[in-house]
Amino acid sequence: MAITTAAPATTELDHDKLMSFVFRVVGEVGASLNSALVVMGDQLGYYGALADHGPFNASQLARATDTDEHYAREWLNAQAAGDYLDYDPETELFSISPEHAAALTDPACPGYVQGLFQIAHGTVRDAPHILAAARTGEGYGWDEHNTDVHLGCERFFRPSYLAHLTAEWLPALDGVVARLERGGRVADIGCGHGATAVLLAQSFPHSSVVGTDYHAESIDVARQRAAEAGVADRASFQVASGAAHPGTGYDLVTMFDCLHDMGDPVGAARHVKEILAPDGTWMIVEPIAGDRPEENFNPVGRAYYAFSTLLCTPSSLAQDVGTALGTQAGPARIKDVTAAAGFTRFRTVASTPFNNVFEVRA
Repeated sequence: MAITTAAPATTELDHDKLMSFVFRVVGEVGASLNSALVVMGDQLGYYGALADHGPFNASQLARATDTDEHYAREWLNAQAAGDYLDYDPETELFSISPEHAAALTDPACPGYVQGLFQIAHGTVRDAPHILAAARTGEGYGWDEHNTDVHLGCERFFRPSYLAHLTAEWLPALDGVVARLERGGRVADIGCGHGATAVLLAQSFPHSSVVGTDYHAESIDVARQRAAEAGVADRASFQVASGAAHPGTGYDLVTMFDCLHDMGDPVGAARHVKEILAPDGTWMIVEPIAGDRPEENFNPVGRAYYAFSTLLCTPSSLAQDVGTALGTQAGPARIKDVTAAAGFTRFRTVASTPFNNVFEVRA
């Protein structure tokens, strides 16, 4: 069916408002292009060289990273124009502040952002597939995305898990830490590359963790991560959907930033109820969100709604049922999922600028 567009009504434009919007758009185009530049700076070692050996001019940066000077020159100017780098006109040298260096080069820093740029860069590259799916209502699976999406996701969330999981989130759950210290069984559903499963195995040497994910390539990476960390005897991984995690009697079931991606979150919740020990705990970590759209009209919500459109919602629609909760589902909708599965206790136990943490019990 052809779409016809009526001629716009004649209105007198506010020129200042128009140009204000135009220049805002110019800034956003620069920011969009900068995603690729940040990934470039990460992969070519530009940020690391500046942090460890700068200040540099373009020639010095190119020599330090064994790259071409022409690209180094334009990259440096773009980064300075965006206030990522500092520039001294007298010496004509570029430098990076300690704070920006931590965010851009230190994976152990809670504010490390390279993973966020990498997953955004990878997500945008797959946008043509989402455009086609939006015309038909079909999905586009997590397994169909390029590697930058998978690696970027791990790199983005891992620093937050390292900073908060054992120090704040688990202690906020009723009795869970004591049980894991004695020796408990953990099911990590939707484990991805295994960052949380490995961390749990390292932190609680008397406990065991079984991680599952439907993406076989991620499970291969998770097994490698566990072997490198020396916990492969207590952190094992299998390919399985959220509703097919093996075993029963788990003291703790975890889902980190994945429930909203599932095609059938209620079905997965019912399975959690089946595999939990009678007094077990289900911990759900989801993107920070309010229950009403306008509560999420902020920079973090904007980024998450964008990921929801291009990544999370298509992933859910590619699976059976295709509920498509969306990345900004909010606590009320997550509680509804747990209640539909027969859970009666639900509470928010922690939050960060990027996540809500929920405790669910039968």
